[in-house]
Amino acid sequence: MMNTDTFFGGAPEVNASAPGRVNLLGEHTDYNDGFMLPVATPQRTMVAMRRSGDEHFHFYSPTFDQTVTFAHDGSAAQGYGSYIEGCIRLVQLEGVQVPPLRIYITTTLPVGSGLSSSAALEVATLRALRALLGFELDDVRLARIAQRAEIEYAHVNCGIMDQMASSLADETNMLFIDARTLEHRLVPMPPDTELIVIDSGVARKLAASKYNERRAECEEASRKLGVRALRDVADPEAVESLPAPMRQRARHVVRENLRVLEAAEGVSAERFGELMNASHVSLRDDYEVSIPELDALCDALRAQPGVFGARLTGAGFGGACVALCRAGQAEGAAAAALAAYNKHGRQGRILVPVPTEQKGQQ
Repeated sequence: MMNTDTFFGGAPEVNASAPGRVNLLGEHTDYNDGFMLPVATPQRTMVAMRRSGDEHFHFYSPTFDQTVTFAHDGSAAQGYGSYIEGCIRLVQLEGVQVPPLRIYITTTLPVGSGLSSSAALEVATLRALRALLGFELDDVRLARIAQRAEIEYAHVNCGIMDQMASSLADETNMLFIDARTLEHRLVPMPPDTELIVIDSGVARKLAASKYNERRAECEEASRKLGVRALRDVADPEAVESLPAPMRQRARHVVRENLRVLEAAEGVSAERFGELMNASHVSLRDDYEVSIPELDALCDALRAQPGVFGARLTGAGFGGACVALCRAGQAEGAAAAALAAYNKHGRQGRILVPVPTEQKGQQ
């Protein structure tokens, strides 16, 4: 594997990074103009950048031990390079002259665990471009460009929650996001709690999943209900008139929005845990994006003392679960849950405790 000195032939000109995210409530609501409550992870993706001195862009990631090269004249990058190329091309469309670059990418985020390593890569790339080239780009606009890069170049028809979280969230508060207006604010976690994230051992591949299918079902449900988006459904019972499976998809989104709005106003740890548990059941039964491993892991977590609630985090189809725990008990609960989960031949692992202590909170 190449190190930075070998790749650059010297020091990089700029370095930038961005965190992954853990979503606590508001899953599959962002592309329905809904509401979300993510928190940033301590793990980050780092991007180092230097002008290349030739006519090509060169990307290297030791995670994949692969160099991706594409020409300035428009030949397309492949694999992880498509996310970076998307950011570069869209910045160019903003009127910024982007010279050929060498870009070195490292990450402490586990790829395929549902912590949004793709959004972290996009946001870190755009932050590095902003620092290198000195153009103005606020953090919300940056998130919008990152989302477009994923849709137009990686061909994942994603909402904007992951990019907003990577661009604006921190590790000690939830970030309330209104996907329609992009209004956002930091929301304190319930006091005396901490989070822990556990990988199920089942890698998820979003582009190959049924994510786009779910989005199309929600859009069709909105048309049948005569609303712009499912966020605009005033009466939750209205979705019961829809045929299956649109009825179940719409039911999840409408009730998930209500869960987020309640939690964002401040609730006890016990109530927040109940909302997380209800969210997972809805994702399992109505949205059908859970898998048996995620269900088993959440059950094992909820069975532990000091765990208020647990649910899958991310789009589903594999990846990780997050649990809200009493402060000081998260790692012990996770170890016990993993012992029960892994004895069936699974390969779950603790990704990292996520601190939630508020500034000034004792």
